[in-house]
Amino acid sequence: MLGVYALNTLLKGLEGAARLPFSFNPLPGVHQFRCFAHSFVSSFCSTDAYAFVPRNTGLAIPRSSGSTLQMKIFDWKRRQADESQLNDLDATEFTLDNLKPAPGSRQRKKRKGRGIAAGQGATCGFGMRGQKSRSGRSVRAGFEGGQTPLYRRLPKYVGRPTGPGHSKTIYNVISTDALQKAKAGSTVNFESLLDDKIVTKSKYDLHKVVTGKTEGAVASDLTVQAHAFTKSAQAAIEAAGGKCELLSPTTNQVLEAVEA
Repeated sequence: MLGVYALNTLLKGLEGAARLPFSFNPLPGVHQFRCFAHSFVSSFCSTDAYAFVPRNTGLAIPRSSGSTLQMKIFDWKRRQADESQLNDLDATEFTLDNLKPAPGSRQRKKRKGRGIAAGQGATCGFGMRGQKSRSGRSVRAGFEGGQTPLYRRLPKYVGRPTGPGHSKTIYNVISTDALQKAKAGSTVNFESLLDDKIVTKSKYDLHKVVTGKTEGAVASDLTVQAHAFTKSAQAAIEAAGGKCELLSPTTNQVLEAVEA
């Protein structure tokens, strides 16, 4: 096949030389040699005797393996073990003594400083010299090399701080639009609204009633129980003839009625 490639390359070079605008004849009898080469290449490629056959059939045809595992396994003991029974899920009963992690999911701890063979010897991947190659902590948390760090670039807002060391109460919001769907004259809280499928589940335990999109749309004579109320929501409930009751954040018991 290499000879055929060389002949084709030579033919292309000769044909390019023949198409030159000036008279140039690199070899005597270029036309006769071109005809001979064309006939030789066509006859050479038409025979099946010179068809390409791979030297190693194992490279062309993948070998069939009895194991169903196709991923790389790092543990050599697990790689040589017979797991044909565990791979048969229909006939295997998993118990505490035959449970094993998935092959390749748990790798060995990388041993550093044990020679250059593994690539993590001597400098252990930290380089030759420099501040980050020394033992111990190189720089403190948040240090950015001397430039203004992120926690100082952020704007400073006036009001109650919410950073580290401070806490902010997060409420689940109940809109007054949901109170419009409640039965008039009933006692309403988050549990009753959830049972009536008016509201959905919440990951917060504290609930706060706020004003919805439709202002003043509240059922009449409602006794609303929640952990907090906005002033506009409280005014809308009391305008409809209802009242607001505060709940304890720990026991969910009624503490007192919210004063207007």
